[in-house]
Amino acid sequence: QVQLVESGGGLVQAGGSLRLSCAASGRTFCMYAMGWFRQAPGKEREFVAAISWSGGSRYYADSVKGRFTISRDNAKNTLYLQMSSLKSEDTAVYYCAAARTGGVLSTEGPYVYWGQGTQVTVSS
Repeated sequence: QVQLVESGGGLVQAGGSLRLSCAASGRTFCMYAMGWFRQAPGKEREFVAAISWSGGSRYYADSVKGRFTISRDNAKNTLYLQMSSLKSEDTAVYYCAAARTGGVLSTEGPYVYWGQGTQVTVSS
């Protein structure tokens, strides 16, 4: 069992930056591939970024490539999402998720544990 708690969301102006964190419970965090997803009002949840268990592989949605960076610190059981050059269309609730596999995954199916989400609002 893994419990995930996101933090770091808030209100930011367009062009600004935020760093989201996802703290994981348990001693097996390093065995899970991790991902970030987001859901904007009235839209379905979508993939943002994923990272392998070791951090050696990363994958991004085209909409955030070059602006967002996913990383993890297995010693601290924490996943991060550094977001820069934020746009109004990045406004959403951001969720972290854990998958019982090592590789990067962009679909929701393999993710078995989810956090409660943190709100990011970008004002234009």
